[in-house]
Amino acid sequence: VGLQSKEPHFMHKAGFVSIVGKPNVGKSTLMNRLVGENLSIITAKAQTTRHRIMGMINGDDFQIVYSDTPGILEPKYALHEAMMNYVKVSLEDADVILLVIEAGEKFDAQLHERFTKPGAPILLIINKVDKFSEADRTKLKNYWKEKIPAKEVYAVSALTGEQVDVILPALMRLLPEHPAYFPKDELTNRSERFFASEIIREKIFRNYNQEIPYSTEVGIEDFKDEQALLRIRATIFVERESQKGILIGKAGSSLKKVGTEARVDLESFFGKKVFLETHVKVAADWRKQALKLRNFGYLE
Repeated sequence: VGLQSKEPHFMHKAGFVSIVGKPNVGKSTLMNRLVGENLSIITAKAQTTRHRIMGMINGDDFQIVYSDTPGILEPKYALHEAMMNYVKVSLEDADVILLVIEAGEKFDAQLHERFTKPGAPILLIINKVDKFSEADRTKLKNYWKEKIPAKEVYAVSALTGEQVDVILPALMRLLPEHPAYFPKDELTNRSERFFASEIIREKIFRNYNQEIPYSTEVGIEDFKDEQALLRIRATIFVERESQKGILIGKAGSSLKKVGTEARVDLESFFGKKVFLETHVKVAADWRKQALKLRNFGYLE
């Protein structure tokens, strides 16, 4: 009896990994570290991330689609509701959930149990442990193992990269066998215009205090990629006339500083010279109005 030869089975894993948690626990820093690119903007202020941003890493036998999501909060505006919808959809899509906890954070049943309901396996990531001893890290891990039904609990520092390399092998064990969802040469689902607006918005978060960063949105009106130069015309929208004056500053000094800092990062991100033109307009109460949120890309 002859033996029938079989082609070797080539197993390919692919899936969606949602990075979730409270505001300012380091989700965006972790996403950038895992992907190896600065796709999500990072500031010390909470609620910097407003969208669901996907970043992909690919290998011959795998594709991981990470989703950085806004921090969980109780909605005060229509904008907040749109942000929380990104989290909800991300959890529904997830094959694995990376629940990021800040070292020192305490268990909040109402908050944290919402991440256990979708049914996807959880990797619990205790972040910002770079100043904690090994004994304290062990205590933290034991504390959270009792609170959250996670497959694994890791103590890492997304900022320094310490122990972040343990996450990929853990994900590979949990991801389903599946063909790639996106072409292997893609890094993200977002457009170049989107990243240009996010880079400018980051500089606003870094240069202004109180309500100004939260009241602003950046629209890219023109994006011309010429051979030796990238020309970008951006409009920064604020909610009130008084905010417009603060944003521009005396003789335009504040806005000029934002533009100068943004241009440096834009040139680094796009790898070419950038000419950036910025204007400021009032879009009254845009955070509360569905039509304006739709125009800014928050609603379908």
